[in-house]
Amino acid sequence: MDHAQEMRALKEEIDACLDTKFNEFCPQRPLLNAMRYSLLSGGKRIRAMLVLKFCQAAGGDAEDAMPLACAVEMLHTYSLIHDDLPCMDDDDLRRGKPTCHVAYGEAVATIAGDALQTAAFNTILGAELPPEAVLKAAKALAEAAGEMGMCAGQQLDMDESHEKTAGELTAINDLKTGAVIRAACRMGVIAACREDDEEMLKAADEYGLWLARAFQLRDDVLDVISTPEELGKNVGSDAGNGKTTFVDLMGIDGCRELVREYTETAKKALEGRFADSRFLLELADSLAVRKY
Repeated sequence: MDHAQEMRALKEEIDACLDTKFNEFCPQRPLLNAMRYSLLSGGKRIRAMLVLKFCQAAGGDAEDAMPLACAVEMLHTYSLIHDDLPCMDDDDLRRGKPTCHVAYGEAVATIAGDALQTAAFNTILGAELPPEAVLKAAKALAEAAGEMGMCAGQQLDMDESHEKTAGELTAINDLKTGAVIRAACRMGVIAACREDDEEMLKAADEYGLWLARAFQLRDDVLDVISTPEELGKNVGSDAGNGKTTFVDLMGIDGCRELVREYTETAKKALEGRFADSRFLLELADSLAVRKY
């Protein structure tokens, strides 16, 4: 099985697990429908894959980490729902479909995001892992998502008072995109329940940092060169919202070169730290040239 086939198989496994969520018949069924609409509307499932494959690379059973992988996807989906709201980026297309607030209304979409965030932590708490591992995983995701992580990045990204420098953009991306990606890597190692995991956690952090930087830079390039049909969302939205991007500062070729550098740095972080990091190395290479 080549890397693309392995990614498709892994995505199907993650999607199947997510499809078992929020199926209850209850008075608030419209809320659950909105949650499922966004959660199951596609997506690459990269964050969930990182949880599973880091667990495996650290010597654990990936099946044990599936609740953590699903939790990361729930939290990521909540962030997308809120990011698309009229009070934020006001986008009407996500993953090739109308955004949640377009399909279900702004109020229901807001509550759906709130509910997915809390469901993420409820899912972690239900994982059949040692209590210490559950606590560490929940703490890792909470720190990544909160006021010193993803939410901080969103707040800083909304500041349009001046044209941002490369350093400021990097800081925003490290929080808004990178924090949860790094948490996903850490959560995989945590799920493996290794007592000697400090070196692995350090490597996971470093890999996640540089992978996320490359990922966001590639996003900036795709926002310029791609089409809504290819990308599954509106293109040129950053320019339309008056946001400075790395493409503005460095040009497309400069960004592509930096993506390559960051990808190689991410891969080097894994050298000698894990018994089998093949998938993670190939994942970094595939994301550097992705089309959507």
